[in-house]
Amino acid sequence: MSALRWGQAAPGFSLPSTLGRPVSLEEFKGRVDVVVAFYCYDWGGI
Repeated sequence: MSALRWGQAAPGFSLPSTLGRPVSLEEFKGRVDVVVAFYCYDWGGI
């Protein structure tokens, strides 16, 4: 997969919600802007 350009539509995908239910990008199409953020645990002190 190559990087997306500004304004380019993201490919469809599904991820688990915080409640463990699968949520797909398609569910939000045309309704709201979507931000997907990933956080890799650093396992260290702050």
